[in-house]
Amino acid sequence: MTAAGALLRALRPKQWTKNLLVVAAPLAAGDLAEPGVLGPTVLAFVAFCLASSSIYLVNDSADVEADRLHPRKRFRPIAAGELSIRTALLCAAVLFAASVLLAVAANLAFVALLVTYVAVMVAYSLRLKHEPVLDLALVAAGFLMRAVAGGLAADIPISDSFLMVAGFGSLFIVAGKRYSELHTLGSEAGTRRSLVRYTDSYLRFVWSIAAAVTITAYSLWAFENAATSGIPWHTLSIVPFVVGLLRYAVDIDAGQAAEPEDIVWGDRLLQGIGVVWVVVLTLGVVGV
Repeated sequence: MTAAGALLRALRPKQWTKNLLVVAAPLAAGDLAEPGVLGPTVLAFVAFCLASSSIYLVNDSADVEADRLHPRKRFRPIAAGELSIRTALLCAAVLFAASVLLAVAANLAFVALLVTYVAVMVAYSLRLKHEPVLDLALVAAGFLMRAVAGGLAADIPISDSFLMVAGFGSLFIVAGKRYSELHTLGSEAGTRRSLVRYTDSYLRFVWSIAAAVTITAYSLWAFENAATSGIPWHTLSIVPFVVGLLRYAVDIDAGQAAEPEDIVWGDRLLQGIGVVWVVVLTLGVVGV
């Protein structure tokens, strides 16, 4: 394994799929293809990829000992000794600086959001990840900031319903992730201290409530934006959205959602449901 290869793995490019949330606001508003929107949205996506990778390097440097106890994380380059902590932190600083420079090309509001995201995630990686409930809230906030980023970079108004869908949908994913970790590793594995304070029933309670609120908020958003004539595509999009959420819940309940990106890449049925949802939603957005 070369140093360059180890560094590339440490950047976790597979997890950049999470940053596709940046496209959510412009797509939901139907403005993604508009002049002056696609460019800033793509820029925001790249900036978040750089920023999130810098956070992964900081996180893996801080968690090197705990990662060596984890059946999968022990193969991460820093935990495996393939990449030094000093090199990782230096690369993290370079990536952060590059992400800020890209953000400046959009607007100052997006710069503020990106810097806030990095500050929150660094605090999470160094200390707050060990605090029960707070760790759920901060990771969910990271997903929410991604969802808001595209609209902010392209200067698109974001509805309250959209924020609720993004916020509680993020909490659903994060609580499901913790549930799967607890289910597969147990609370005493030493890989995540906050798991000691969680129980199966509590985390099930959290992701169940988050799923219910997400579905309710999405339905409200769909009804608000439904066409007054023709085929109500927004309303019809509720069906694949709910089915997709329920399909993801199957993976959570089986303890297989510890790495959300693995589900996105590996669950073919969920991918098919997602494609149907995007197609139906796009038809509603373009007003077919």
